[in-house]
Amino acid sequence: MTPDSQRTRRLTAAIGSLTTAATAQMEADLVWYRELGARERSWVSSIAQAGIAAFIQWQDSPVPGPAMTADVFGAAPRELARVISLEQTVELVRTTIEVVESALDELSEPLDEAWLRESILRFGREIAFSAAEVYARAAEARGAWDARLESLVVDALLRNEVDAAVMARVQALGWTSATQIVVVAGSAPTADAQVSLEVMRRAAAHHQLELLTGMHGQALIALVGGDGDAGRIARVLVPHFGPGAVVHSCVCQGLDALARQTQETLSALAAVSARPNAPRPISTTDLLAERALAGDQSAARSLVDQVYLPLAQEPALLATTQAYLEGSPHIEATARSLFVHPNTVRYRLRRIAEVTGYSPTEPEGAFCLRLALVYGRLQAAQNL
Repeated sequence: MTPDSQRTRRLTAAIGSLTTAATAQMEADLVWYRELGARERSWVSSIAQAGIAAFIQWQDSPVPGPAMTADVFGAAPRELARVISLEQTVELVRTTIEVVESALDELSEPLDEAWLRESILRFGREIAFSAAEVYARAAEARGAWDARLESLVVDALLRNEVDAAVMARVQALGWTSATQIVVVAGSAPTADAQVSLEVMRRAAAHHQLELLTGMHGQALIALVGGDGDAGRIARVLVPHFGPGAVVHSCVCQGLDALARQTQETLSALAAVSARPNAPRPISTTDLLAERALAGDQSAARSLVDQVYLPLAQEPALLATTQAYLEGSPHIEATARSLFVHPNTVRYRLRRIAEVTGYSPTEPEGAFCLRLALVYGRLQAAQNL
């Protein structure tokens, strides 16, 4: 038997003990390994054993062999890439190599020891490249799958076809029923779409926000999960949309209202052209009047429910709104028409703004209030 064959036989016989020593070393040194379940530990152990076996085969003919080193990671399921990170995999490889290197005194002849140590270093380099390739492929496949899921979810929300399957896709993307969500819509970026979306994802991640995106015609729709004010969340993403208006919804408390909020946001984006100087971003609630005029029935109902009916419950406020907006928009003239003191009118105008969220003394607020009066009267007439 040749010296090379004897060396290979000694190393092969030690595979079991080296694997046991490597897993024991990981147990002692690596916190993440101790926190793994039994199944995941067996996967890691199989990688360590496959790595040692591959090295023994490789040292017989130490020529760079991507296929051989890549097969080391084929010893465990693809799901392992979701369980441990690339950094942890590097720690796994380093620990295993250190264990093998420390055993060389017992497993090699004095003349072979230096050569084997050099072989371990070279083999470790090949394993490192293979690990990076495995994780890159996994990330690419996962990214493509997630992008497909995102498109399906956004499309279902726009068509109001939200069922258990859609909710399962949302949850597969890591969202839960407790997630607070803001819908943001605007024109798609004019630059490379994939690059722009990746930049948007990094911006969202930097602010601890989750992100799902999809296209609807020329519009880019982003579903943003995270805590905070809806306007603040939208402002994080505004720079990454294309030119033109950007509209955001209110905060959705969970997934149940997501379809309605998505449709309202798209409706607001279609109607925002009626307000040329709209801020960027602008809320869907700030565009209730424009949406209603564009045919959005939910916006018309909101004007009645949120503006007209609260005023109708306080007749003095309703009368003041009508007199101020539909008569003379001056405090003294309104006071004369109502036979009250001007200070009473001033007080009521402040109350109107508090009750409805729209100030009669501001152009946009006055416009919304007048339209709410129209829709409210029409609904009252239909109910007679």
